[in-house]
Amino acid sequence: MRGKSRFSLGLVILAGALLFSLIGWGAGLYIEWLWFKTLNYQQVFLTRLTSEIGLRVLVGIIMFLLLLINLMLTRKSVLKAVESAKAFRPFQRDDDNVITINPNPQIDWREQITPGRLTLAFTLLSMALGFLYSSSVAGDWVTILQYFNQSSFNITDPIFNKNLGFYFFSLPFWHIVYRILASAIFLNIVLVALVYLVTDTARGGLAKIFRFPSARYHLSVLAALFFVIKSWGYRLDQYDLLYSSTGVVHGAGYTDIHATLLAYKALMILSLVTAIIIIANIFLNRFRLTAYAIGGLLVTSILLGSVYPAIIQKFVVLPNEFNREIPYIANNIKFSQQAYNLDKIEQKDFPAGRTLQAKDIQENKNTIDNIRLWDWQPLRQTYSQLQEMRLYYEFKNIDIDRYAIDEEYRQIMIAVREMNQDQLPQQAKTWINQRLKYTHGYGIAMSPVNEVSGEGLPHFFLKDIPPVASTNIKINRPEIYYGESDDGYVIVNTKTDEFDYPKGDGNSYSKYEGDSGVKVNSFFRKLLFAFTFADYKLLFTGDITNESQVLFYRNIKERIPKIAPFLSYDADPYPVINNQGEIYWMWDAYTISNMYPYSEPFDDRGNNYIRNSVKVTMNAYNGSVNFYISDAEDPIIKTYAKIFPGMFRPLSEMPEDLKKHIRYPEDMFLVQSRMYSLYHMTDPQVFYNREDKWTLPTEKVGEEEKAMDPYYTITVLPGEKNPEYLLIMPFNPQNKKNMIAWLGARSDGENYGKMVVYEFPKQELVYGPMQIEARIDQDTTISQQLSLWDQRGSSVIRGNLLVIPVEDSLLYVEPLYLQSEQSKMPELRRVIVASGDKIVMEPTLELALQKIYGEGAVLKDRPQQGVPPATDQPAGQQPAPEKTVKELAAEANRLYDDAQAKLKAGDWAGYGQSLNQLKDILTKLQNQSFSQ
Repeated sequence: MRGKSRFSLGLVILAGALLFSLIGWGAGLYIEWLWFKTLNYQQVFLTRLTSEIGLRVLVGIIMFLLLLINLMLTRKSVLKAVESAKAFRPFQRDDDNVITINPNPQIDWREQITPGRLTLAFTLLSMALGFLYSSSVAGDWVTILQYFNQSSFNITDPIFNKNLGFYFFSLPFWHIVYRILASAIFLNIVLVALVYLVTDTARGGLAKIFRFPSARYHLSVLAALFFVIKSWGYRLDQYDLLYSSTGVVHGAGYTDIHATLLAYKALMILSLVTAIIIIANIFLNRFRLTAYAIGGLLVTSILLGSVYPAIIQKFVVLPNEFNREIPYIANNIKFSQQAYNLDKIEQKDFPAGRTLQAKDIQENKNTIDNIRLWDWQPLRQTYSQLQEMRLYYEFKNIDIDRYAIDEEYRQIMIAVREMNQDQLPQQAKTWINQRLKYTHGYGIAMSPVNEVSGEGLPHFFLKDIPPVASTNIKINRPEIYYGESDDGYVIVNTKTDEFDYPKGDGNSYSKYEGDSGVKVNSFFRKLLFAFTFADYKLLFTGDITNESQVLFYRNIKERIPKIAPFLSYDADPYPVINNQGEIYWMWDAYTISNMYPYSEPFDDRGNNYIRNSVKVTMNAYNGSVNFYISDAEDPIIKTYAKIFPGMFRPLSEMPEDLKKHIRYPEDMFLVQSRMYSLYHMTDPQVFYNREDKWTLPTEKVGEEEKAMDPYYTITVLPGEKNPEYLLIMPFNPQNKKNMIAWLGARSDGENYGKMVVYEFPKQELVYGPMQIEARIDQDTTISQQLSLWDQRGSSVIRGNLLVIPVEDSLLYVEPLYLQSEQSKMPELRRVIVASGDKIVMEPTLELALQKIYGEGAVLKDRPQQGVPPATDQPAGQQPAPEKTVKELAAEANRLYDDAQAKLKAGDWAGYGQSLNQLKDILTKLQNQSFSQ
């Protein structure tokens, strides 16, 4: 009885766990439905849900039926084994050597089997295995829908002459079907063999299973079916040769086409022959014949699939590799260029010998005024010190964009002031504060990329709380409910007032006016939210009303992929201010694939195709999300538009004030730059020998040499009249540091997406970024100053080196920042400029240009940059003579030794006095060195 009680208790616990899981799944599903509905993407939710569940149900039913049918076919054999077990009774000998029936024989488990129990057991086992097996297709719903909604590429592959749409949409689908069928048949074979093995052991064991017709017929049919499916698998493997990585280039090479392809065709036929032999053996009753057929197929697959291709590669290809591989190298070049849009890059020459003149600086004022002197990393620290205002605010990132500032095209740095609840004081981290009160960030900080105050700090176009604007850019909706913060869900429109922003000695409070949340207008919903979020306080709080809304999935990197997980996304979403003073987030989305024939992969997952097909916008206040198609020629996004009708809108429908801020995405540009460094070579022989391979440049960051990142700038392209927003990447020749070319991607108006590469004459020396860095280090004046500034208590930060095209020449600019260990607030103190053979370092870019090009390079009506503040000395009065740097350094050294002596003597008062004097001397030394 105790055993039965434990068994019943176990069943109750199991049933309870299953019920709890189902309730949790259902609650989460309903909450997700409500969330999608608030965003008007309920159709997307239904398509995904019905597709994924429908696929799993379909595969589960198919596996259930296959298993049940095959298990039921073993039923007769099992029942016969049961009857044999019942008819068998063991005997024993007594003390008089008389044989009698054992009155207490060990009960055989087969005696407990009845036809009804057996059928029930087979049904339950099939259901369980079918359910478990269905999980193997989780996530394959996208591939299935793509197959039934595929679009044409209008390009065919060079080997099988199939439209590339077949490889993107059909081949992955057929691979899934093959995987399901092959694994299902194999699982049935294993399970059926186990049943026959277990039930037939009393009649001969494993060695004699195939002597019984039922087992032989059954397993033979399943084995034959498996090899028929395997034959189809070899046919699919033929197409996978177009992604082979065994040859000199990615894609099918000489050995793949002349050896491996032949092997697949032979194995396809041999698999069918093996299936026929297995079926014939049902009647011939020759088990060895089946074994020979299967063994022969295995040996042949090894010989044809591995040995023969290796022989061809070693004795036919390698002795004359280039001539054998010419057509396949050409295929790789052509299709790799297509996969990354490299074939659309316009090629132009860029003269190298010309030196800029003062008039060139004057005539390119817009370019010079938009040279970025602030790098996002040091600027983020400076923003943090100057504009975070309160410890619970945080600038997650600093982004770069361009605006028409008072009718002038300007490049700016911009950052959103978001709420970071982790930085609240510990005593303030209450449930009310984190969920109901501190719900949003507030405002934006914006500064031009080139303007600097006299103290080496940025000049703000937008700053403070509430936002204060010094230009035509205004903020009318500064609240940030949605962004890059990870604060989790909040509840708005409750009885608790939301903290809006600090105001004097108090705070300003507000109510949320949007409708992007899910309303908690019933106890049932409150219960579901509490269960889903595992937050019991939500259930018992009295602050929630029928008008309250729960805002969740507020992080843009969680919110948008939740809607469209089938897209890939850029690493850097960026904020945009529209004409109404609203803040939007803009994010670039990609369609990527690993199924472009002959294309070289760009990552470890084998992806070899990329398009920036979608621009996504998200309102920072109400969280509304829109998807706009930015590459209408991409067949993948065309397919997704068919799958999710109404989800994707044409780019022409994006509001103009947002469209002005779309830019060529940095991640995709970096992929294209890496590929173009190799695939600008179109001649197969040059490509094979890597005669003209380029590399991406490096620059000096601190004391380390690191890869140079692409950078945005505003300039006028050679031959053009108007300044435009460009993304630029220089190139170096292989194993050299000079510059061979630069690639630019255009972002403005009708030119958006166009790319142009400017190549330098190979016989001319054009300095590369690391060569300029070396010249900076080798310049005695600059290197001495850097060593002097990098003293105890402060450090010099070298900014990104920018190569700026001006007219048909280049200007190299690198900012220098000084940061105190105490303040952690980098200040822009010097600008290094190189042009031709000249290199200078001055307090401002303007002074550096004047030193190189003369007074004629002064830019009229240009904002002041880093001009030291004027002194208050009366006219004619001479300042007191100051000590030289050498004298100050000697004095500092003396004071340091004096402080150490007093410390050893235990004179703590004298030690502190000496340290104060030393601090004053170091401050004078720092100011003296910067004034020189």
